[in-house]
Formats: sequence, C-alpha cells, structure tokens
Amino acid sequence: MKAVFISFYQAFYDEVMEALEKNQITGFTFWEEVRGRGSRGGEPHLGSHAWPTLNSALLTFVPDHLVDKLLEDLRKADESAPKQGLRAFVLEAEERTV
Repeated sequence: MKAVFISFYQAFYDEVMEALEKNQITGFTFWEEVRGRGSRGGEPHLGSHAWPTLNSALLTFVPDHLVDKLLEDLRKADESAPKQGLRAFVLEAEERTV
C-alpha cells in the first residue's frame, strides 16, 4: 500500500477528483486551503496581497498497483498549466488495525 500526498493549485480540483474517480479511489483526506511555493520555479500560492491564490492538498492511501496510473493522470493535468503546480509524493504505508 502507498500513501499519495497531492499538493495542487486550487483550479486543479476537478482534475484531481476526476483522476481519483477514474482510478476508483474513494478514500481521501482533503485540505481546501493551504499555502506554499514549489521548488520548480512556479508561481507562489500564499493567499497574500502580492500572491493571492491558494493551493489545496489531498492525502490518499491506495494499493500499489493503482499508483502509476494515478500519477500518469495527475501528470497530464499538471502539463496543461505547469507553472501553476500539481505535485504528488508517494510514500510507503502500512495499514494497522486499531
């Protein structure tokens, strides 16, 4: 199982939701307003007077076999406006019963 953390410009919300739905990923945690600046020279999203836009973030846990397809769908969305920012980070995850 993998944890996939997705940080994205708020305008990408529909594309991110479509990628999750397309890959039958139903469980996630979503933060609507987060601030940040990427490391690839894109525009900051700080919610300030100078940089008024904001990002969103999402965390989902998915089976290993779904990760590559999800990342490919997200990559396509990012390529439509690369300076706006959509990034995904994949980490190992272990499910434990509580």
